[in-house]
Amino acid sequence: MYSFEPDDEQKILIDSIKHYASNELRKAARDAEEGKCLPRDLIDKGWELGILQASIPEAYGGFGERLVVNGVLAAEEMAYGDLAGALAIGIPGLFALPIYLAGSEEQKQQYLPQVVNAGWKSYTAALLEASFDFDPNDLKATAHGEGDHYVLSGNKLFVPFANKAEAMIVYASLDGKTKAFIVPKNEAGLKVGESREKYMGLNAIPFFKVTLEEVNIPKANLLDGEFATILDASRVAIAAMGVGLARAAFEYARDYAKERNVFGVKVAQKQAIAFMLAEMATEIEAIRLLVWEAAWSIDNKKEDASQRAYLAVTGASDMTMMVTDRAVQILGGHGYIRDHPVEMWMRNGRGLATFTGLAMV
Repeated sequence: MYSFEPDDEQKILIDSIKHYASNELRKAARDAEEGKCLPRDLIDKGWELGILQASIPEAYGGFGERLVVNGVLAAEEMAYGDLAGALAIGIPGLFALPIYLAGSEEQKQQYLPQVVNAGWKSYTAALLEASFDFDPNDLKATAHGEGDHYVLSGNKLFVPFANKAEAMIVYASLDGKTKAFIVPKNEAGLKVGESREKYMGLNAIPFFKVTLEEVNIPKANLLDGEFATILDASRVAIAAMGVGLARAAFEYARDYAKERNVFGVKVAQKQAIAFMLAEMATEIEAIRLLVWEAAWSIDNKKEDASQRAYLAVTGASDMTMMVTDRAVQILGGHGYIRDHPVEMWMRNGRGLATFTGLAMV
């Protein structure tokens, strides 16, 4: 039986990230959203916390061993400060972790040290596609072998920092199975959209469309491991970030309701509001336990780990939308104006179900 209480090292991890997320990331979130840019020094400070580095062994330039439970604890606290900031800081992990999980020894030795030993750089990944029936296990982008190389073709969207990427992991269907490929920058046929994409939320992160027009890469650039391990790593990360975002919205709405007077009565004393807050708190705790269980299952290589990861991200998507929406309702008219962060959190939370591949632990 696993414990529901973080150990001493995990408490230190949680406290250090929460201090940064609450005191720096959240304070900058609104300006970053409005200005459509996260300050580089803010990203650098988050990178210096060493979350990714702690998941990579010393042999490859890191200083730890990957524990998914630690990863989801970190992801929740970071998103508690700001979801866009949490995703941005973790962008290099979209490149490094797939290599660590599914790459060969040669690939790990070649690529991981240059990512984890340096300052934050844009190493990104391209998984999502513009399809109403998008399925990460049934991609429209394709790869086929020709001689000593693979040829990649297809269209991707929602690729963070693609315009400045040093390299990216591109996912494509090879013989009917989703596989990951290392694609360096400036490869012939690799085209990044000229203008960033426009979405309801996460405006602090630059997202771009990426087109692959018969991009030729060496066969040595294929990550030959199982895609399922990469997908699980993404699903639990997104689920944990949903918990962090929902926690932020719940606490803000709760505190507002306890302080705000309406017709001589605190909003929190209204029975309908009290019931809403109670249900919000219950759902957050329930999904957090589901996320922890999924992370524990991955760490312990349980047969049903993939199923648990899927349940966690599905539950988190619904819960986050419910909690952030109710936070806006509890603030009443104030919830709709930008003086309060709940409307931004609701916009960010609405997209959680579509964020597959945008975070990993």
